[in-house]
Amino acid sequence: MATSEQVSCALPEETFILSLKNSVYYGLNPVGAHVLTLLREPRSISQLRDALVLEYEIEAACCERDLLELLENMRVEGLIEVRSDTVR
Repeated sequence: MATSEQVSCALPEETFILSLKNSVYYGLNPVGAHVLTLLREPRSISQLRDALVLEYEIEAACCERDLLELLENMRVEGLIEVRSDTVR
C-alpha cells in the first residue's frame, strides 16, 4: 500500500513521487504509475500482477519478476509499506 509519507503528481508520460520522509523525487513510467494507482488500496502481489497482465497483455512470470523488483525498490525508498496480510 502507498504510504502517507509521499505525494505524487501524474503527467502524460510520467508520474513523479515526492518522498516527504527524505525530500527526494522519484519518476515512474506509465506502468509504474499504474502500479502506484493500484496501491492506493491494499492489494496482494498476485492481485497486482493479474491486473497488470490483463491491462498490458504481458506474460505473467515476466510481469511478476518486474513487479517484485519495482515493489522492492519502492519499499526500500519508503514509498510503500508491505503488510503481511496482503502478501500473495
